[in-house]
Amino acid sequence: MSEDYKDKLKRLMDEYVNFVYKATKSFPKEELYGSTSQWRRATLSIILNYIEGYARRKSLVQLNFFEISYGSLKESKYLLYFSNKQKFFNDSDYAYVLKLAEEIGAMLWTEISALEKSLK
Repeated sequence: MSEDYKDKLKRLMDEYVNFVYKATKSFPKEELYGSTSQWRRATLSIILNYIEGYARRKSLVQLNFFEISYGSLKESKYLLYFSNKQKFFNDSDYAYVLKLAEEIGAMLWTEISALEKSLK
């Protein structure tokens, strides 16, 4: 993967994290230790595991971190869906952030697949 590709992916992940933090500030107070906390942690886990994966020298270890990142994205996407169903934010924000999450997922999956191929 090129540096431009990796930089774009990190930029999108950062945009996603910042959206989630901003959006969850207006969630109901009773959700502070529920969906707010869980969604923030899952979303941070996406970018933090991705970055940590690149800090590792062994391809299998990198792959493990990238797969954790992808799993956190899936968890985060469910919390996005849940939050929309609960009407914690509007439909246009939902559409925007869902598209962002889908793009991150596709790019991350591409990296995982390329790394898996290089290990064969």
